[in-house]
Amino acid sequence: MTHEAAPAVLLVDPVRYGAGYKDAVRELGFTVLSVYTLDYSTGTPDHDAGDDVTLYASERAGIVSKVEATGLSVVAVVPAVEGSVYVADLLSQDLGVPGNDHGLAWARRNKAAMRARAVEAGVTVPRFQLVRSVAELPEAVRAIGFPAIVKPTMGSCSQGTTVVSDEPSLSRLAALDTHDFFGQPITEWLVEEYVRGREVAVNCYSADGGHRVVDMWEYRQPDGRDYDFPVWETLQLDESHPQWERLQSYVHQVLDAYGVAIGPSHTEVKFNHEGVYLMEIGARQPGGPAMELWSRYSEDIRPFRDSVECYLGRRPSLMDARPRFSAALGSLILRNDDAPGRLVAVHGLDKLADVPGIDKLMVDCAPGDLIPTTRDSTAIPLSAYVVGPDPATVLGTLATIRSLVTLEIDRASGAN
Repeated sequence: MTHEAAPAVLLVDPVRYGAGYKDAVRELGFTVLSVYTLDYSTGTPDHDAGDDVTLYASERAGIVSKVEATGLSVVAVVPAVEGSVYVADLLSQDLGVPGNDHGLAWARRNKAAMRARAVEAGVTVPRFQLVRSVAELPEAVRAIGFPAIVKPTMGSCSQGTTVVSDEPSLSRLAALDTHDFFGQPITEWLVEEYVRGREVAVNCYSADGGHRVVDMWEYRQPDGRDYDFPVWETLQLDESHPQWERLQSYVHQVLDAYGVAIGPSHTEVKFNHEGVYLMEIGARQPGGPAMELWSRYSEDIRPFRDSVECYLGRRPSLMDARPRFSAALGSLILRNDDAPGRLVAVHGLDKLADVPGIDKLMVDCAPGDLIPTTRDSTAIPLSAYVVGPDPATVLGTLATIRSLVTLEIDRASGAN
């Protein structure tokens, strides 16, 4: 008697948001087959919790071989973290399941290939130059012109991204990170023109030949200075925003140009009176507060299940109408924009109990901890998710939190 192989969804590096994906796969009636390809993933405590079958492999051929050895029938491949999007795209081709354009997979992950594809497809991007040696960076920056921004072509969370404003600030390039967020060595950098303007992340789902903008989030800064880390506070935008149609049209063009046909996407753009510019496209879910707050404040979007359904080649219901939200959404972080030092105290936390609209408060530091300068998402002392009946209320709550909570840091101690 012949038995059909059990259908399984292959989750690639399901950490950070892994539990949500595993629950969604099981809810849809499939076996949870997880493969861990990154040291970052295997180093995450309890990373394999909730797996039906767990595999470990870093190379594409090895992954396919181990998947085939399970005897399961893979019906979808889902990238669960940004660092796994490229290999997941290729695995969908190897395993013969729905996926995005495999020929453009590298352009959706590597920022240099991303810029080259933009030029080829007529997508507006800043002027840029690819550099493969730290020693060549100053010359490339001078060629692009001040201010310029230097960023690794891989990685995540703004790690290693640096604004170079003038000749003296070229000295900052000597202290660039050597490894990215996922522990991989940094071997090349993109040097590009710094675009001044407002920065917005546009979150979409794609299925059945179309795209659906779920929402947009503006990265708000405390002042008008040039910045290399975009996170200070974020505010969810809706269709009433005067730039909504302009940004939506541009992002639809980007998704088509980069072969995104199924699944979630997170596209970051800057815009000013001259145009809209692509900062980055990711064929993945957004990070930060979005997915958590979507799940709690909308009955129309189930971010993990909707993603899995897209990768199965199905059309989730959110494709038929933009999700409605029961609250306006926002977030903030308290950064250390000055020199590093030892935390003495976080003042004012007790006063937040009386502040309405705080959905979640995350304090990732304790007295005595070294608090580095906040240059990326790996060094955030405190963050909060905020909700309210309208954007103005959310902004008011964010301002209230900042007025009540302060970090007392002993900078005389430096990094000691």
